[in-house]
Amino acid sequence: MDWTDRHCRFFHRQLSRHAQLYTEMVTAPALVRGNALHLLRHDPQENPLVLQLGGSDPVELAQAARMGSDAGYQEINLNCGCPSDRVQSGCFGAVLMTQPNLVGDICAAMQAASPVEVSVKCRIGVDEQDPHEALPKFLEVLSQAGVGHITIHARKAWLQGLSPKDNREIPPLDYPLVLAMKTEFPHLHISINGGITSLAQARGFLDQGLDGVMIGRAAYQRPADLLLGADAEIFGQTSTTTLQSAIDAMRPYIARELAHGTKLASITRHMLGLFAGKPGARHWRRVLSEQAHRPTAGLEVIDMALDAMAQAATAPAEADSQR
Repeated sequence: MDWTDRHCRFFHRQLSRHAQLYTEMVTAPALVRGNALHLLRHDPQENPLVLQLGGSDPVELAQAARMGSDAGYQEINLNCGCPSDRVQSGCFGAVLMTQPNLVGDICAAMQAASPVEVSVKCRIGVDEQDPHEALPKFLEVLSQAGVGHITIHARKAWLQGLSPKDNREIPPLDYPLVLAMKTEFPHLHISINGGITSLAQARGFLDQGLDGVMIGRAAYQRPADLLLGADAEIFGQTSTTTLQSAIDAMRPYIARELAHGTKLASITRHMLGLFAGKPGARHWRRVLSEQAHRPTAGLEVIDMALDAMAQAATAPAEADSQR
């Protein structure tokens, strides 16, 4: 949430044509009761794109799923993995893993209301649950409800005692359990999530029989490393995309958004990590961070950031020290 908004997704699509992108979690009450249709905004170029929903009321989620499919989303995903206090208080996210039958009812209602696929993202368990017992039971209920695609974050969620940030890092990863679930439920499309930081690591999970790999923070923080080579390495598709061509592809989008009143920083904040690990990356980040917030900031800020990087490249010692 607050990361993979529509600007972020459009940018990421310039780096990979085939990777499936996910929205931020959108709550069903916001759509159904709040009529917050702006949360469904997206550019068709973002496809293949999944709408991620949060909620716990089957009727409300069915309505939200229908709204999502009507808006052009190709898949609707129910979030059963987010551990934040705000999510718990609304009885959705990871806390739903304690009510698998309710989740089954929710998914059945969403499927009845929407013509597109309904999928689920979950943890391996929550709090004192034994994942080796809770996860298979949860998957069995989902399977019986007709869900065919499940993404499993290979960590428990501790709803009491850990912050959302800690829940992404502290509970130990149990990749073998997720792999075992693919063996136990071979008919399900199972993707793995959690702690995956490279395409080579992703390729390894696919080679072990999993159907998909979801990458979150690493893809956001180092988008070129994770997305630029994905079409070739993961999807076997030839790609001629470069960092420069991706930036050039963003220019018409940025110009159009600026004309509609979008602030430059709302877009470029997602591009700060584009050159992560490369000479001059610090100069790119600095110029965008300092200049994109100006009220009149436009495409010239992109050129300023590129020029700053180019100047750094002429001074190798300085560039090396400021990566």
